[in-house]
Amino acid sequence: MIAIINTGCANINSVRFAFERLGETPEVITSPEQLKNFERAILPGVGHASVAMKRLVEGGWQQAINDYQRPLMGICLGMQLLCESTEEGNVQCLGKIPGQVKALDVGTLTSPHMGWNNLTLERKHELTKGLDANDQVYFVHSFAHTVNSATLVSGEYGQTFSAIVANDNYAGMQFHPERSAKVGTRLLQNFLDWQL
Repeated sequence: MIAIINTGCANINSVRFAFERLGETPEVITSPEQLKNFERAILPGVGHASVAMKRLVEGGWQQAINDYQRPLMGICLGMQLLCESTEEGNVQCLGKIPGQVKALDVGTLTSPHMGWNNLTLERKHELTKGLDANDQVYFVHSFAHTVNSATLVSGEYGQTFSAIVANDNYAGMQFHPERSAKVGTRLLQNFLDWQL
């Protein structure tokens, strides 16, 4: 069973519907004590990192996520919260994925980075199975994770940034797979199939 962590900082329904389309019945959980009962978990998120991180800490989620040893994936802000720290509010994050989240250096481009964009495979992983060079996904963000050893897939918007990351049992997708049509569906299925 899949848990969707409800911290009050996410569009839960779109993530839930995406998994239902794959034949799953995810459960939205509101208590960190529930997390240990699930085989997989999703940490979705939208909004400001410092607010979301405060809710995680105050709600007891930080310890529950740190203790979780099964596949857990952050989506968008959820991915950023799994990293070491973020410039958005200058806060320490969960530290499960190495690297920092920094403001995108977009140059003359519009911020936030919003819309469809290509992905570049950096290294093969179960989470990237079936990814094609022409695949596009849907982004909405103005901060991004640096490219480092955890980067599986990168994106480009004024600079190169991490689009999919993984470290141990933790993973993240900067884009919204639940809004990314067939490509997003394939990547969510990869998460469901991911064996540690």
